[in-house]
Amino acid sequence: MISGKFLAEAHELCRLGVAELGAGFAAGKFTPLEVTQATLARAEVVQEQYNAFSLIAADAALAMAKESTARWRSGAPLSAIDGVPTTIKDIVWVKDWAVRYGSRTTSSEPCVQDAPSVKRLRAAGAIFIGLTTTPEFGWKAITESPLTGITGNPWNPQTTPGGSSGGAVVAAATGAGVLHIGTDGGGSIRIPSSFTGVFGLKPTFGRVAAYPPSGFGTLAHIGPIARSADDAAAMLNAMAGRDPDDWNQGIGEPPPLALSEGVLKGARIGLWTNPAHGTVDEEVAAAIAKAARSLEALGAHIEPVELPGEDLTETFRIHWYAGAANRFGAVPKDLVSLCDPGFVEVARNGASIPASALVAAQLRRTAFGAAMEKLLAKLDFIVSPATAIPAFAVPPEVPSNVALDRSLYSSSFAFPINLSQQPACSTPCGLTAAGLPIGLQFVAARGADAKVLSAARDFERASP
Repeated sequence: MISGKFLAEAHELCRLGVAELGAGFAAGKFTPLEVTQATLARAEVVQEQYNAFSLIAADAALAMAKESTARWRSGAPLSAIDGVPTTIKDIVWVKDWAVRYGSRTTSSEPCVQDAPSVKRLRAAGAIFIGLTTTPEFGWKAITESPLTGITGNPWNPQTTPGGSSGGAVVAAATGAGVLHIGTDGGGSIRIPSSFTGVFGLKPTFGRVAAYPPSGFGTLAHIGPIARSADDAAAMLNAMAGRDPDDWNQGIGEPPPLALSEGVLKGARIGLWTNPAHGTVDEEVAAAIAKAARSLEALGAHIEPVELPGEDLTETFRIHWYAGAANRFGAVPKDLVSLCDPGFVEVARNGASIPASALVAAQLRRTAFGAAMEKLLAKLDFIVSPATAIPAFAVPPEVPSNVALDRSLYSSSFAFPINLSQQPACSTPCGLTAAGLPIGLQFVAARGADAKVLSAARDFERASP
């Protein structure tokens, strides 16, 4: 039985970020093994309470931690994140682990290779704690799947943590790991980060290599989830870079991120408050207005802005539904009955989209992306609510129409930036009267990931 004293000490270790852990490792105050043991104990508690993991890989994590401890003791850590507990969304390949995509239809055979992001984190010495929960194939903005059931929000377990990186944000919010891989095809990092009060970044498309490619195509990004912009930056620096398996990345190696202070002073910021779909909750609107005043106090110049695109909701819907049809096509026909009915419905709707409609949507996306680049050549940042609504209640069985409707509401400030591929993050900016987190989104031009992280860090420091 785990002692109360151990749990208390573990709780304190689980509060630390990358810089604090590195300083502690270097000074010999504690070791990666001790931190990993604490994190695993925390993960077991979090799993029991909120169902955030599809796998807790204790033996593998402890073996990695012992190797990291030896490196730190010899003064030769591999990177700034050597020994830092890390989780991986159950949609990203990890060698020798069975990655199931939240689906009962997938193979339980272990992966034969790491995804590029995982390979880079492994080379940096990160400690892999386990796999975090996701809806089936990451298709919706709540985390509930036929394989793992419902994941609860630690601020109120009756509400959703959002999705599709729901398990990752719960692990981040509760100290069951410091760094967390998420994926974002329509807000799947930013929505749950907003709902649970953590930091999540969707990087510029292609900064982090993806393999196998997402069934949802070039909407999908891989990025970091953490409890601060600094920790997310450390993680992104470790896992970004080119990989020959990812043909979609384009050309050129992304330069290392270097965060700057004071980027908000004199910054030109467009305040985007009219969502692509639906309306904004009153408490969310009030929190964003307060955040805008804080940005002005930091020296930013703020003006209202509207996004330049037309039919953004329909453009995204066509891309997303067609992607779902593509992914559903790989499900064996004799296993279709095991799928999430909502996913099947969306996929079958996607299969009925004419090719001409998909091409027309792709052309609208191209025009929108170009217009966004021009807008962000005039502005340093766009800021908006990360989500139009706070976390909402999820019943024991989630009707597909509820999942679709609330997912679209949740993603109304998120999915346009998947269409245009700029870096965008969610950082906490307040709480509702019911005590649920609200997130502020920063967006900048493609390639300006360091600017987004720097702005979010300056805001964090001014509004802890």
